[in-house]
Amino acid sequence: MATVGIVGAGAMGLAAAYHALKAGHRVTVYEADSVPGGMAAHADLDGLSIERFYHFVCKADASTFALMADLGIADRMRWRDTSMGYLVGGRLHRWGDPVALLTFPGLSALAKLRYGLQMFRSTRRSDWSDLENRTARDWIEGGAGREAYEVLWRRLFELKFFEHADRVSAAWIWTRIKRIGTSRRSLMQEQLGYLDGGSETLVRALVEAIERLGGTIRLSTPAREVVAADGRVTGIRTDAGVDPVDAAISTMPTPYVSRLVPALPEDWKARYDGIVNIGVVCVLLKLKRPVTPHFWVNINDPAVEVPGLIEFSNLRPLPDTVVYVPFYMPTTHAKFGRDDGAFVAEAMAAVRRVNPAIGDADLKASLVGRLRHAQPVCEAGFAARIPPIRTPIAGLQVADTAFYYPEDRGISESVRYGAMMAAGIGS
Repeated sequence: MATVGIVGAGAMGLAAAYHALKAGHRVTVYEADSVPGGMAAHADLDGLSIERFYHFVCKADASTFALMADLGIADRMRWRDTSMGYLVGGRLHRWGDPVALLTFPGLSALAKLRYGLQMFRSTRRSDWSDLENRTARDWIEGGAGREAYEVLWRRLFELKFFEHADRVSAAWIWTRIKRIGTSRRSLMQEQLGYLDGGSETLVRALVEAIERLGGTIRLSTPAREVVAADGRVTGIRTDAGVDPVDAAISTMPTPYVSRLVPALPEDWKARYDGIVNIGVVCVLLKLKRPVTPHFWVNINDPAVEVPGLIEFSNLRPLPDTVVYVPFYMPTTHAKFGRDDGAFVAEAMAAVRRVNPAIGDADLKASLVGRLRHAQPVCEAGFAARIPPIRTPIAGLQVADTAFYYPEDRGISESVRYGAMMAAGIGS
């Protein structure tokens, strides 16, 4: 039995705490926020409890299903037929199935054929090793052609990764294509999942299980330092003092690790510091009426500076229309520091571009969430840049969403890594 300190009460930290407690360890979780859940935490949107940052479930998310079953909430999983749209050339088009591709007006017949074949093959392949050192642009242009990249992908990459757009890994984008492409009821019908009650259902079940097993979650308690002596972890320092521990798990974004663990060797600090992240300002809109029939709309429009919008109420049934409009950008970007009102106004302008019938009078409420480290920039060759989870300091494990590569951020990978690190305590 070890005394374990876990930094961060997001899905990964909570899952690590749960599995560590089941293994017989003593666990305390330290969370700077006033609520648990991290990116899966809920907020109040004019009386509606909703995720601050959108989440959905795919049929490949086995780790999520296993954890839900273990917690006794497997019956809270819901599946719904969903669809995608694409705004290009000033018009909204259906997207995401063979017929939609064939009738799409923005591509030549040859480009459609090449693109369809590449997407189909992507859902069938399982080995990504030959994609690891290729960029997404090179891979897409090599398979689907330059025309398809210019029409369907360039704008999306540039609005999410800015100056890093041409360096994003092919392996990373392939896993996203495969995850969505294999979450279908049929060739023509996409099917995605959600938790009844939202992500809070899972977060609450984890918190209750942790407390039932004797664990402690200390909210509004930022960890200031993982203390080490003689090459091993000895404590977690907070504003209240140092708590002795035998082992520690950090799930904080990697840019914070160097400051959190000053005892790390300099070359390890450099590896953490070298992982670049993009920030996000995510606007939630509660509207009086639907914008589209689609869950997800990609946007390629010079007048709109977001890569898409997510009409969440077309996945999870809600009393009102709820739309997420994510503005990804480096935190050094001039727009990142704007006030919430400016982002809400721009989000509404994007919604009107997709559906001109929507007016300001349709806005019932809004909420703005900000993250400085929302999306790791996974460049070609990224696998070699990720440090091992087990650090040179005995008893210390470190991981964040960058470690999921080539998988993208998501609850399923979070809980998988949490279980894996819990199993590594004391070994």
